[in-house]
Amino acid sequence: MRRKISIFALILGVFLVFTGCNNKDKENISENINDKIKIGVTIYPLKDFAESIGGDKVEVFSIIPDGTDAHSFDPKPTDLKNLTNSNIFIYNGLGMEEWINSILTTLEGTEVKIVEASSGIKALTAVKEEDLEDHEEEEHDEEEHSHGDYDPHVWLSLTDAVKEVENIKNALIEIDAENKEYYEANYDKLISKMNALKDTYIEKFKNIENKDLVTGHAAFAYIARDFGLIQNSIADVYGEGELTPKDLEKLIDYCKENKVKVIFSETTASAEASETLANAVGAAIEKIYSLETKEDDLDYLQAMEYNLETIYTSLLK
Repeated sequence: MRRKISIFALILGVFLVFTGCNNKDKENISENINDKIKIGVTIYPLKDFAESIGGDKVEVFSIIPDGTDAHSFDPKPTDLKNLTNSNIFIYNGLGMEEWINSILTTLEGTEVKIVEASSGIKALTAVKEEDLEDHEEEEHDEEEHSHGDYDPHVWLSLTDAVKEVENIKNALIEIDAENKEYYEANYDKLISKMNALKDTYIEKFKNIENKDLVTGHAAFAYIARDFGLIQNSIADVYGEGELTPKDLEKLIDYCKENKVKVIFSETTASAEASETLANAVGAAIEKIYSLETKEDDLDYLQAMEYNLETIYTSLLK
């Protein structure tokens, strides 16, 4: 009897060990299946691009909370910890993230793939406070950039945004070559939509006489360049500068001379100054998005289409 019990116990033990190993293997397989590429980003457009290209293969998080000024953001220790545990870190560059060196130093020597999304883009010279009244937009190769000298808002160009998307796609393929076709298919789909939107408004803007784009914040030079408009702004490219009586007088004269009927404003920059100028010249105020942060639950393409349609219909007035 004891011998039978011992044999039974032995068989049961082997069965339990086998079952336990089998379940553990299943758990490991499940973990591998659910294991996604972790991507940390700075500003909202980069999050949108990474999610569009990566699809269900990625998990994307932004270290800058929605509604926070990206220029003055200060990374916290928890942000640095999260980034060191990620696979890819994407930042815009061109001086957009003035605090970026602390992060790059932290990630130095780690296995985190670092992507400067604006790499390879010909950037426009930044409109600074001292030259708001008299400036020309010039293009420069990305390799020549020094922080603060160039306009970082390249994602507002449907042409330059393609390059940012391409840089993100290439980084994903580099660390996950098995899903190359998946990433390229998503890339092609997104680029097709971006090009279609751009082509639609190139045709529309050809037919308008009023080219004056007066904004509260000089963030829209790339839209102005792409569609043949002239940007004139209250605050510089970093949202800095106050509307002095002298500045206000010059802008009032400019708006009256050019029959400006709409001042374009953002909720995150120079809204009060825009209202002051609009009241002085009897102009309406229309909201547009710089897309530095996500607003009104709009994705990148929705916000860009809203911007272009709002500018177009306003300039027709």
